[in-house]
Amino acid sequence: MSHHFDIKLARQDPSLNLCDFYLFDSPSGKTVMAMTVNPDVGLSAPDLLHPEGLYAFRFDLNGDAREEITFKFRFGEPRHGDGSEHTHIQPFVVRKATGDDALRGDGGESLVEGETGSVATGSDLRAYVGVAPDLFAANAGFGTFMTAFYKDQRFDGGAFLHQQNPFARRNVMAIVLEVPSELIGRGKINAWATISLFGHAPEVQVSRWGLPMVTHLFLNDPTDQEEKEQFNASVPSGDAERFAKSIADFAEKMTTYAGSAANPAEYGKLIAARLCPDILPYELGTSAAFEVASFNGRALGDDALDVMLTLATNTPIVDGLAPDRGRIRRDFPYYGAPYTAEEQAGMTPMSRPSKHES
Repeated sequence: MSHHFDIKLARQDPSLNLCDFYLFDSPSGKTVMAMTVNPDVGLSAPDLLHPEGLYAFRFDLNGDAREEITFKFRFGEPRHGDGSEHTHIQPFVVRKATGDDALRGDGGESLVEGETGSVATGSDLRAYVGVAPDLFAANAGFGTFMTAFYKDQRFDGGAFLHQQNPFARRNVMAIVLEVPSELIGRGKINAWATISLFGHAPEVQVSRWGLPMVTHLFLNDPTDQEEKEQFNASVPSGDAERFAKSIADFAEKMTTYAGSAANPAEYGKLIAARLCPDILPYELGTSAAFEVASFNGRALGDDALDVMLTLATNTPIVDGLAPDRGRIRRDFPYYGAPYTAEEQAGMTPMSRPSKHES
């Protein structure tokens, strides 16, 4: 959950918290898109998706940072499953939208319908929504690292020596869609995911995710948490104008403290140009790899935090932790079994930050 509780609304309703976004090729040559929501489902969040939520995968096909194709998930009212009041089943529908429908609303061509907890198939595509293991790994020293930067104006390279992963053995809700690549397009595309509220009131985007750790790392000034709210409500085409300066300033200061760039100001501009617009590039039909040298989609086992820390600091950082790759399947839905109650024995629910915390 590289973006957890980074907006006020997510702290109130975790089903609106877009934690992670992945894009990769399947063994059969199709394209897989996945997002996770509900940080720490089962312990501190229920296994529910918002009935007025619009969960969308958005694809820019021509490099203008605006979507030409969008795949949308909508969920119905839940019912209890397995005789337990803590387990729920919800119907869902997946639509593909183009033109104006790709930009807003829940319109589009219906592709498949199903229920959470089961694989739905149709027209050479598959969809799955259900509880899954959280595959994001982070070092508990990240908070110490960021405090040293903002409070002490210094680079704390030793903050990651603890090697404790606060996300280990936690579950999330995964939304996974596998489609023939030609249903999206050909060649290089850019993608991002969003969650919006769309019901009785006009549509309001509440969460956006393209690249990992952007809000927690580059837009996390304790004196201006409103910037994260603005980011999540905005669209990628406006990123350069609205957020590039903040990203550049962060990278400039970080590399100044670390002594890792000959010209910190120029390095900051370089990083801002790479991260704005905040979209995930991918060459359809190729092996996904999220790396320091280049972004090409993101596979479930990619260690995104090391990549983003290295870019932010211009210093190779390995925090000693990695995704639980033993929890990844080779077949659909690619997420392995969620962690059981026995595996989670003794774990405490993840606390939600107060309105004054990141």
